[in-house]
Amino acid sequence: MEQLNSTVVTTISSSSPGHPPPSSQDFRALVTVVVLSLCSILGIPGNIAVIILRPNWQQMSSLSQSLMLNLAVADLLNLITLPLWIHAFLHGWSFGLLACKLISYLIYCCIHCCLLTVIALSLQRYLQVVHGKKWFQQRGQKRLLALLWLVAIILSIPVLVDRQIISVRNLPQCESVYSSLTEQVALLLEETVMGIVSVSVVVFAYIRLKRKVDRAALFNNPQTTCLITSIIVTFFIFWVPFLIVNMLGLAAIFSKNEKLMKFCTDKKSIFRALVFLNSSLDPFLYAFASRNFCTACLKQEHKNNCSTSQEI
Repeated sequence: MEQLNSTVVTTISSSSPGHPPPSSQDFRALVTVVVLSLCSILGIPGNIAVIILRPNWQQMSSLSQSLMLNLAVADLLNLITLPLWIHAFLHGWSFGLLACKLISYLIYCCIHCCLLTVIALSLQRYLQVVHGKKWFQQRGQKRLLALLWLVAIILSIPVLVDRQIISVRNLPQCESVYSSLTEQVALLLEETVMGIVSVSVVVFAYIRLKRKVDRAALFNNPQTTCLITSIIVTFFIFWVPFLIVNMLGLAAIFSKNEKLMKFCTDKKSIFRALVFLNSSLDPFLYAFASRNFCTACLKQEHKNNCSTSQEI
């Protein structure tokens, strides 16, 4: 158990027995750096454009606007840290322990807030289009956003404790170092449950929304169907591999499988980079292409008003 614990709790350096050769490590580091660089190039300008231009938002509800602006801000805060991580992958972490903890904490806060915002946005669109219900007045919207950030801040607190500077590939890196397997399992479970809930809500909400679009002649729009499919597939592709690695890590801990744990440790950085790529694509999926949802919402609202008038 102690041997497995040492494998799980710390990241193994390149000089450890049985560790993959440096060329394999260099390839993984290169892939991670390329993905993170792509995220910076696409995501930072994209989210800035969303915050400044707010495209296609004129016909949206105030709640939709608030949620998408919150998503863009959280994504942008997440992505502006990428140059530091790219530098760390190439040259090692040279910014000190305090920066390691605080920047990691900021990233986890933003990721949790993004997930919670996507959940709220999916449910809001589902309720407004499928059931014709609206959420919250202005004061309620501010409370909702404050609640999202509060939950994200609380869920991210363990990062302040477990982030340490350790040697990886003979370079100092900012990584998680767990004091016990119990702590490791608890954090993996929290990440996994949060991810599974997010994916499930997004898939459920948009599949139901798509069925509503397909059934109603007023909403019959191939572009809307394509957008809904893109949101589901993109969210699924970028989050499910990360969740699978987490679940494999849990299986490795419980089965005391060192080989499986080493695989999870080695591959997690690549799948974590995909999460950043999802943040880069958010503005294009949720903001720039939202006019189709606006049209659907307006038509549903008009239909509900007509039905109410006929009943009266």
